[in-house]
Amino acid sequence: MATVQETNEQFRIGIAPISWVNDDIPGLGDHYTQDQVLREMASLGYRSTEMGRLFSQEPAALREKLAAHGLQLASKFVGVLLSDRDRQQAELDSFREWAEYLKEMGCRHVIVCEMGGSIHWDPRRSPQETGIRKLTDEQWQTLVDGLHQAAGIAQALGLELVYHYHAGTVVETAEEIDRLMAETAPGLVHLLFDTGHALYGGYDPLALWMKYEKRIKYVHLKDVRAEVLKHVRMHQLDFRSAVLQGLFTVPGDGCIDFVPIFRRLLQSQYAGWVIVEAEQDPAVADPYTYAKMAKDYIEQTLKNVGEEIRLPRQGERG
Repeated sequence: MATVQETNEQFRIGIAPISWVNDDIPGLGDHYTQDQVLREMASLGYRSTEMGRLFSQEPAALREKLAAHGLQLASKFVGVLLSDRDRQQAELDSFREWAEYLKEMGCRHVIVCEMGGSIHWDPRRSPQETGIRKLTDEQWQTLVDGLHQAAGIAQALGLELVYHYHAGTVVETAEEIDRLMAETAPGLVHLLFDTGHALYGGYDPLALWMKYEKRIKYVHLKDVRAEVLKHVRMHQLDFRSAVLQGLFTVPGDGCIDFVPIFRRLLQSQYAGWVIVEAEQDPAVADPYTYAKMAKDYIEQTLKNVGEEIRLPRQGERG
């Protein structure tokens, strides 16, 4: 029977700074300092974090700050416009710079998300435009080609590219996630499994895990408030409005059943990063309180699930 310590060692649990300082919605959490955020993360026993706009972009300075709190950098979200043939080379050059940065920071993964056609993050679109501008078949092929090139850059640096499907972008729905997985090479483009964005896009999170288990190299855990999701869909609210309405929360505080998800992660021997990432307004949802709520829930749920299943120990055949 797996012990709690073994279960905790299998899951390397971190938390993204977005609960304190939001990268997608300017102004949310601007009063927090880098030291306060890192101190609160570490005090709760989290082992890593992701790059956020609050953190220093100077590798030596950030490494020193992280080390002082016993934390490490897991990765960074890199938005790209690879579906635009005219911009692709410049995007790949920018991607290379961030990949080199992550390598210098000791990371093993680079998180990528296509911003072309997105509601809020495509610089080619005016603020007056609403709705996602879906990709044409030609743009899809351009995106796939670009992702393969980016993955090659990452591999040359010893990193794995993990794609983050995301609300408000051209890879949001179940159909779009399936298309991306079908058209990209499994050895190059891996998947970031995000429970909240899966449900938002109409994909049952457990079903998504089961379908793409072998391609999942990175995990984001967030929960969804069912009543808010219903309101968002009914009124066709955009992503930022949905976040401000309180769509996302931490695991255990919403409608997603994490027990079968954790059971499957344990049974599959997944041993990568598991990052708590719940976009909320810090003025409404106190980041420390919710970060503690998430840690307590995850640890207790892992303990319960670990006691239910038999995990082969190291060197033991399953």
